[in-house]
Amino acid sequence: MGDVAIILKIMPESPDVDLEALKAAMRAAVPISDIREEPIGFGLVALKAAVVVPDKAGAPDKVETALQNLKGVGSAEIIESTLV
Repeated sequence: MGDVAIILKIMPESPDVDLEALKAAMRAAVPISDIREEPIGFGLVALKAAVVVPDKAGAPDKVETALQNLKGVGSAEIIESTLV
């Protein structure tokens, strides 16, 4: 088995969420390779995170769930995945 690279879109609960603190919490929760900011509008900024996980059943879902449960996260969803 190989690995799977997944891209997740994380939406903060509000524009008032401290993005740097959220990024630090995300890195502490899962092994993130890269995080980028994507302006949405009205001061809201989404975060796109790249994560590489083993190609095992449920591994991407565990990452998605871990990020959804962080304080300040409104939603987290996998938007792309590919074998590496």
